[in-house]
Amino acid sequence: MLQECNMVQVIEFISPVDGDMLNEFDGDEKGNSLEIKVKLLAPPESRIRINGVPAKCIKCTGGIDVGYRNYAGYAYSEGEKDIFEATIRLDGYRNTIEAVEEKSSWKKDIVVYRMRNATRKYRLSLDDNIWFLQDIAGNSGKYKSIFENPYLKIYKDAHDMYGTKVHINLFYQTEGFNLSQMPAKYKSEWRDNADWLRLTFHSIQEFPDKPYLSATYDEIKRDYELITEEIIRFAGEELLSPITTVHWGETSLEAARALRTMGVLGLVGYFKLDENCEPMVSYYLDKETTEHINKRDAWKDNKEDIIFIKHDIVLDKTDLGDIYPFLDNLKKDPHQSGMLEMLIHEQYFYSHYGAYQPDYREKVLTAVRWATENGYKPAFWRDVVLEK
Repeated sequence: MLQECNMVQVIEFISPVDGDMLNEFDGDEKGNSLEIKVKLLAPPESRIRINGVPAKCIKCTGGIDVGYRNYAGYAYSEGEKDIFEATIRLDGYRNTIEAVEEKSSWKKDIVVYRMRNATRKYRLSLDDNIWFLQDIAGNSGKYKSIFENPYLKIYKDAHDMYGTKVHINLFYQTEGFNLSQMPAKYKSEWRDNADWLRLTFHSIQEFPDKPYLSATYDEIKRDYELITEEIIRFAGEELLSPITTVHWGETSLEAARALRTMGVLGLVGYFKLDENCEPMVSYYLDKETTEHINKRDAWKDNKEDIIFIKHDIVLDKTDLGDIYPFLDNLKKDPHQSGMLEMLIHEQYFYSHYGAYQPDYREKVLTAVRWATENGYKPAFWRDVVLEK
């Protein structure tokens, strides 16, 4: 009989893994259910049931090669393993998948999420924003509408032409201006456009880099509350969102926990490895988890109750002529193309900025035009990743 102590060491889920957020591209929709294949590693001659369904051994060679890796990038090298598979159905938003080895009665479970209506959607997000508000405030005696600001008008045009939904992440201050100076005279107009606009916390200011990498709970809480209170004052609570992007996409675990206690449910980042193979723009997550999220639209840290969402394209880092080819290629990957996250930074819009991009407007409209032409509909992440 297989020993429980050995089972704990060698049986692991391959796909899905704990925290995976699944959409229709991850399986087959059967009525109100999503039918998926579950794969796991277990010692040879195991008798496995997954949610009560007998699992078949699909690679029974007496052991998997040491170099075998699962979807999360974990390598298995202890003992002999076979791959087992069973087809099960997910019916709700939150789903427990339990594997039972019948001969030893050993059990292991993971929790995954089934996102409905999470395919063929896109969102446009804007980072490092403050200058457009400084302009609106400075011209409040002249502007009758916030959309007289040329930067914000780009996004109003994108919305009017394509229905685009836009999420703007804000700094609190820049040289000569902070959010307390933003007049509330446009509050009704902000509210009137809350169906497609969002404003949320990003950072206190642009510099220093990675301001929350070692931040305490109280430090990020102070900045979050400062920005959020000002948004409510000049734009309205309707513009807020439980999803945001922290400046540089880096936080300590303590800072991420602070954001979670303040109602932030999801954090957006790059989830890549740098030249030293260390996580970058990946908050507090380790290398293996970062690599896993990089191959998916979203993943949830079940322990911390935080959802992580991956940027798919950074428009200011992509040449105008490469936007269509990049997105065409991305569309081929079912695990990354359910909902597209398009990002651009504010500063590249301005001619006085050292890295000014004169085709900024064209990049934005090209990306959302591609989304429209390819059957993608505008959406906010809260309407996709959260339980309804």
